[in-house]
Amino acid sequence: MYYFVLMHQNNWIKILLVLALSAVLAVGLRGQDKTSSYIRGITVVAPPQAFGAKPMVEIKTLHADWIAVVPFGFSRLGASGVHYNADRQWWGERLEGAGETIRLAKEQGLKVLLKPQIYVPGSWPGAIEFDTEHDWAAWESNYRRFILDFARLAEQYKADMLSIGTEFSISTRVRHEFWNLLIDEVREVYSGEITYAANWDEYTHVAFWDALDYIGVDAYFPLTDETTPTIDALAKAWIPIKKKLKTLSKLYNRPVLFTEYGYLSVDRCAHKNWLLENGIHKRPINEQAQSNAIEALLRSFADEEFWAGGFYWKWFPNMSGHEGYLARDYTFQGKLAEKTIKRYFRDQHIE
Repeated sequence: MYYFVLMHQNNWIKILLVLALSAVLAVGLRGQDKTSSYIRGITVVAPPQAFGAKPMVEIKTLHADWIAVVPFGFSRLGASGVHYNADRQWWGERLEGAGETIRLAKEQGLKVLLKPQIYVPGSWPGAIEFDTEHDWAAWESNYRRFILDFARLAEQYKADMLSIGTEFSISTRVRHEFWNLLIDEVREVYSGEITYAANWDEYTHVAFWDALDYIGVDAYFPLTDETTPTIDALAKAWIPIKKKLKTLSKLYNRPVLFTEYGYLSVDRCAHKNWLLENGIHKRPINEQAQSNAIEALLRSFADEEFWAGGFYWKWFPNMSGHEGYLARDYTFQGKLAEKTIKRYFRDQHIE
């Protein structure tokens, strides 16, 4: 009798150990394993024409291991249409170009976040709003088609992650059911990890983080309006923001991913970059401010367990697709910040 009880006790101990191990593994799979380093990602701007040279080779020299591919659709405020994959769009924004970009990245051993976004002429996605249920439903039906087409593309080309939306600040506040249903539909056609890219002032009211694999944040947090803030001052400004992000990560048991982060290379770029974009051609160039801002962010977050890494906004493949103000734009190509990015990515890289 003693042997019988002891045998069953041992079996239960084994079962409990297996369950405990499974739980640990499940938590680890929710996001980036810090033992293998965080996501060192760069957003690749969709080019107007097919790549003339392979840009992924150059990206790999930066020690990046992920890229974000961003095909755009278009909506107008007050209209239900979501227009995409049109012949008049740039090659890299269409299904064909996005698929080829993913293929080229995978060929070079880079992982891929497919991040379809909506461009709103004269505004931004956070302003999309409708007065009636009928109008909301019409827009959502079209947006659903847009995202599911790219979800199927992500599955076809084996993209590692998919973002289901970017900065829909009003919609995520008032249309929870739509987003939960959309997540379920995406998971039916796409087997990779998924996230949503919330604006820096939106992420706290998103109610569906537990249905996703990452808490995505476009991290354009205003830190200081100094012309050229020091790295230490910027790191200090990040402290209360980090606390809020860490609390949210614990609440939902999901890592935080910076689906976008970046700074213009102009004076006061650690403040409100979206305002600095107005009159950008006249802004004083300030590569040191940009470099300091990037270094402060990477220094502040690189060792945080809740942080999964992020995607720098943005990189122009073969220097194509820019709007004529490269010296002041978010890109770090050929600027002081390129050395900063390369150094941090290299030091955190684990083969």
